[in-house]
Amino acid sequence: MTVLARLEDQGDRAVVVNMNAARRGALSPDLYQAINDAVTLAQEPRIRAILLTSEGGFFCAGGDLNVLIERRGLTEAERRGKVDELHGVIRGLRGAPVPVIAAVEGGAAGAGLSLALAADLIVAEAGVKFTAAYVKAGLVPDGGLTSSLARILPRPLAMEMCLLARPVTAERMEALGAVNVVVPGGQVLAAAQSLADHLAKGPPEAQREIRHMMAEAYEVSETAQLDRERNAMAQAAGAPEAGEGIAAFLQKRPPDFGAK
Repeated sequence: MTVLARLEDQGDRAVVVNMNAARRGALSPDLYQAINDAVTLAQEPRIRAILLTSEGGFFCAGGDLNVLIERRGLTEAERRGKVDELHGVIRGLRGAPVPVIAAVEGGAAGAGLSLALAADLIVAEAGVKFTAAYVKAGLVPDGGLTSSLARILPRPLAMEMCLLARPVTAERMEALGAVNVVVPGGQVLAAAQSLADHLAKGPPEAQREIRHMMAEAYEVSETAQLDRERNAMAQAAGAPEAGEGIAAFLQKRPPDFGAK
C-alpha cells in the first residue's frame, strides 16, 4: 500500500512530508494523520516547531477531484463529515503549542492554500503561485481559507482570488505581508529549517504565549486583548526566561534559553 505522507521527528522539530507527488501533493488521509501526529508530538517540550513540506516539487494542489467526484454519491451530512476531517487538521495546526512553518515549493492551490495559510510562517519558492481554485470546479473555499484571506489580504484581492481563481505570485504575497520569505528554487526547505533553527534558540514559553495571544487577537475586542496582554506580561516578567533574556540584553551577550 502506498504511503502518501510521513512524519519525521528531527529532535527539536516535527517535519511533515507530503509524499503524494503523483497528484501534485493532493490532500490524503495519510497527510491528515501525519499532521495530527505532528501536533501531538509537539506537546513534548523538546519540540519547538512544526514544519510542513512536500516531495515532488509541489506543496499541495488541494482536494483530489477524483475523490470529490466519488463524494457526490454521499449524503450532505456525510460530505460535511469529510470536510470536518480537513477542518480538524486546520484547527489542530492553529491550536498547536509551537509555531508552524510552511515550505511552499511549486505552488499551493485550493485546500493546499488553506493548509499553507494555516501556518504561522511561510517560506515560498520564487515565482510560485497561490491559487484559490475552487470556483473553477463549481466549488467554494474550505479549510478556513476565507477566514485566512480576510485576515491577511485586502478585500478586493481576496475576492479576486476566490471569485476569479486568479493566482497570486509568491513575490506579491510577500509584498503584501502574507509570505515571510521568498527564496530561489531548491532553497525553500533550507530556509524553512533556518527559521526552525531560530525558533529553537528562543524562549519556548514566551513563544507559545505569543502564538496564542496573536491567535486570540483576531477574535476579541481591543479592550479584552489589552487585559490579555497585561496578564501575560505580568506572568512573563516574573518567569525564568525573562530573567535570562533581560540579563543577556544588559550584559550584551546571546541569551541561553536552554536550547539543545
